[in-house]
Amino acid sequence: MRRFALALAVTAVTAIPAFAQAYEGNWSCRDETTERVGILTMYGGVYGWAGRTMGDTRSGTGTVTAYQDGVGFNDGNLRANGSVQAGRITSDENFNIALQLETAEAVVMFCTVR
Repeated sequence: MRRFALALAVTAVTAIPAFAQAYEGNWSCRDETTERVGILTMYGGVYGWAGRTMGDTRSGTGTVTAYQDGVGFNDGNLRANGSVQAGRITSDENFNIALQLETAEAVVMFCTVR
C-alpha cells in the first residue's frame, strides 16, 4: 500500500509542470458579444496581444506569471489599457481547453486554442 501511495504522489508532483504549461500557444479571443477581437500568444513568461481593430490600445506585449489554473498578467497594454488581470484555464466542449480573460469585475474575453 505504501508503494502505491508513493507512486501516486510522485506521479502527481511530476504532472504539476504540465498544468503550468497548458496556457502556452496561440489563442483566438472573443468578447461578450462573441465577436472575434484578437489573438493572444503566450510562451514562457511573456505574451503578445494583437487586436483586430486598427489602433487597438490593448495591442502589444507584456509579462505573465504562471499559476496552477492559468496566468496572471503583470504588465503590458492588455493589463494597463484593458484592465485584464488573469487568464483562467477552463474546459470547453468544442476545443477541450479554453482561457477566459478576467478583470477585477468580470470575464471580458473567452479564448480558444488556435
